[in-house]
Amino acid sequence: MSATLTSETRAEFAALLQAADREAAGAIEQFVAEARDRDLCRINALDFAAKRHLDEERVIAAFLHAARLGIFELSWNVICPGCAGVLDANPTLKTITRSEYTCAWCAASYGPDLDGIVEVTFTVSPRVRRIAAHDPDALSFFEYMRQAFWSSAIDLPDNLEEIGQEITLDTLELPPGEKAQLLLQLTGETLILFEPVSHAAHFIEVSGEPTRERQNIGFVFNDATTAPGTSVLRPGPLRLSLENRTARRVLPGIWVACDKAHELLARRRPFLTAKRLLTNQTFRDIYRTDTIDPEQRLKITSLTFLFTDLQGSTELYERVGDLAAFDLVRKHFSALNDIVAAEAGAVVKTNGDAVMATFPTPDRAMAAALRMREAMRALTAERGGQDLLLKIGIHEGPCLAVVLNDRQDYFGQTVNIASRVQGLAASRAIFATGPVVTHPKTTDLLAASGLQPVAQQRQLRGIPQEIAVYEIP
Repeated sequence: MSATLTSETRAEFAALLQAADREAAGAIEQFVAEARDRDLCRINALDFAAKRHLDEERVIAAFLHAARLGIFELSWNVICPGCAGVLDANPTLKTITRSEYTCAWCAASYGPDLDGIVEVTFTVSPRVRRIAAHDPDALSFFEYMRQAFWSSAIDLPDNLEEIGQEITLDTLELPPGEKAQLLLQLTGETLILFEPVSHAAHFIEVSGEPTRERQNIGFVFNDATTAPGTSVLRPGPLRLSLENRTARRVLPGIWVACDKAHELLARRRPFLTAKRLLTNQTFRDIYRTDTIDPEQRLKITSLTFLFTDLQGSTELYERVGDLAAFDLVRKHFSALNDIVAAEAGAVVKTNGDAVMATFPTPDRAMAAALRMREAMRALTAERGGQDLLLKIGIHEGPCLAVVLNDRQDYFGQTVNIASRVQGLAASRAIFATGPVVTHPKTTDLLAASGLQPVAQQRQLRGIPQEIAVYEIP
C-alpha cells in the first residue's frame, strides 16, 4: 500500500531528516508512506531496525524525534509476560499508577516494573496517515487481537486468522446491550472464554464421563473488573449465553488451550522497554522532566550505573589557569557524553566535574568506561602532559525511577554503591562490582581486550557489609 503525504507532513519529515540520522529518518518516511495499515500500529523500533539492518540507537532516536514532531503517537503499554497482551495502554509513563496489573487470560498479576513489563511503541498519527487501528471498534476479531490486544513483544504471523480459526471454537462480535447464545460440543480440551476489549475471561475445564444433556453457562460483560472464574463441565453439548452490558462492542472468543495456541504465544521478539528508553540520551534530551510524576516510584529490577570524577581538577585550574582548564574540562564532558550515548546510555546528571550515567546492561557500561579511559589518554596526549585523571566506578542492580529536584533521577542502594565504588579509584584503573564483571558479555569484552580483573573485598562508606570489587587495570 502507498499513501500520499500532505505538504505539512513532508515538511515534518524534512525536519526529521535534519534532527535525526538521515538513513533512519529516510527509512521511517518510506515506511509511513508504503507500509500496510497493521504495520503502522504499535511499531516495534527494535524490530524495525533489525529488518533494515540499521543501528538500533539511531532508529530509536529517529522515532523519538518523529514523535516529538507529531508524526507518531508514543504509547507506554503494560504487557503480560505470559500472553504478551496489553493490559493497559498509556500516552505517558505518568499514567502508570497502579501497583499491580492482572491478566485475565493468564489468571496472573504483575507489578509494572520497567524492565520487561512496560513496552514503548509508536503508532502513526491520524493526521499523518489514517489507519484502521485509529478506529479499533471497526477491526475484525483477529485484527483487533493483532492490533489492539497483543503487544509488539509477540511476533505474529501474516496468517494469524488462519491459525486463529484452528485454535478457537467460535468468535463473536456483540454490540452494546445485545445478547447471544453459542452452542458448543465439548470434548476433553480446556477452553477459555476470553474477551479482549473488556479483558474478561472464564475458564471451562472439561472432565468426567460424557453426557447428552445440555449444560448451560451464562456470562455478562460489564465495566467491573472481576477475577476470572472456572466452570467444570462434562464432555457434551453446552449452551453459552452471553450479554454485553458495556458501552462498546465486545469480541468474545472460545479459545482452545492446545499446543498450537501455546506455540503462537511463544513467538516472541525483542522490544523497546521503558527502562531502555529512560536510559536513552535522546529521550532524556527531548522529554527532560516530562516523564515521571513526582509522586511515582517506578521499579527497575536491573540498571547499570557508571560514575566518573576528575581527580585533581582543582589543582588543574591553579596550574594551567581558568581558561585552559575550563576548555579541557569542557572537552572531557563532550567526550564522555558522546561515549555514553554511543553505548546506549544516558547522562543522568553532572555535579562539578563528576558524571552519573545509566546503561541498560553492564557490558555497555564497561565498554563505555574503557572508551572513556582511552579518550582521557588522548586528551592528555594532546596537551603533552598528565592533566586529566578520570576515576570510574560501575555497579548494577535494582533501583527506583523517580523525580528529584525537578529532574528524572534514580534512587536506591544500587546508586549509593556505584557512587562509593567510584570513590575507590585512585588511578586510571576502573572499579566495578561483581554483578558487572561476572556478566557474560562483560566477561567476553574484558577477555577480548586482554584485561584481567583483580578481585578485592572492600568496605564502602555507608554500606554495612564488605562487597566484592574488581579493579580493571
